[in-house]
Amino acid sequence: MSNSTNSLSDMVILATGGYDHTIKLWQLNSGVCRHTAQHTDSQVNALAITPDKQLLSAAGHQHIRMYDLVTSNPNPVINYEGVNKNVTGVGFQGDGKWMYTGGEDCSARIWDLRAKNLQCQRIFQVGAPVNCVCLHPNQCELIVGDQSGVIHLWDLKTDHNEQLIPESESSIQSVSIDPEGTMMAAVNNKGNCYIWALTSTLGEPTKLKPRHKIAAHRRYALKCKLSPDSKYLVTCSADQSARVWETENFTQVQELKLDSQRWVWDVAFSADSKYVITASSDGVARLWNLENGNIEREYSGHQKPVTALAYSDTPPKVES
Repeated sequence: MSNSTNSLSDMVILATGGYDHTIKLWQLNSGVCRHTAQHTDSQVNALAITPDKQLLSAAGHQHIRMYDLVTSNPNPVINYEGVNKNVTGVGFQGDGKWMYTGGEDCSARIWDLRAKNLQCQRIFQVGAPVNCVCLHPNQCELIVGDQSGVIHLWDLKTDHNEQLIPESESSIQSVSIDPEGTMMAAVNNKGNCYIWALTSTLGEPTKLKPRHKIAAHRRYALKCKLSPDSKYLVTCSADQSARVWETENFTQVQELKLDSQRWVWDVAFSADSKYVITASSDGVARLWNLENGNIEREYSGHQKPVTALAYSDTPPKVES
């Protein structure tokens, strides 16, 4: 196939956004910025790529913007309004039929991407600002973490919800579930990381069993992510580091640290679980080799902190 390298590079999408009101798309191997989009009305709080790799969703202050990944249009192509305050998290259902968001208006929301009116279809109200949202691989439970330290499990089929509070007087900053749906991790503003074993019976809500607690960071933890192969967990923090833990015994295997990077806001794994990409306050995203802890590539071009990234190197999922 003559253009196999092109199709391969089209498969890999790395997007970053932050406080400089821009979103940048990068060539992974060269570190060259191939496109800059404008996100004029606010900072970028979170980014997500649709399963078909056609669109990039950017969560900001009081809105969600969708950008076309196929063309070089620098402006958003769809605008979702009707939210108050900061939208802090965004993601997509596995087939790309709907989008979920969470925000500081104390709600998680479901948006039907096939609806013409761009209105939110379902709202889940909680008692505190929402910091993070995460969809269970079963595609029917939304995990919502809030600033009062509560993790909510919202069953989208029944509307039933359960709550757990891993640590009082803390704020849940990030939640992650491994692709197999067997493990969930959450980090809080005290730098602690909690891990649960998940079990599910057909038609029943997922059950959580506390498994482990890691004093992961001495300062504010900002993000956690379980690897595609479920063998690793990465946590990032205001302490200028991302730390990688193996999930068998939760011992640290790498510290991805650089004095210049300041707060590490966001992180993503490569599909083979061998690399990690971080976004940090020094305006740079970095590709790290997990085996040796070395920086393989830097993505430098933002003028202010990079607070969000989205990465995908798997083939686009086309709805059947």
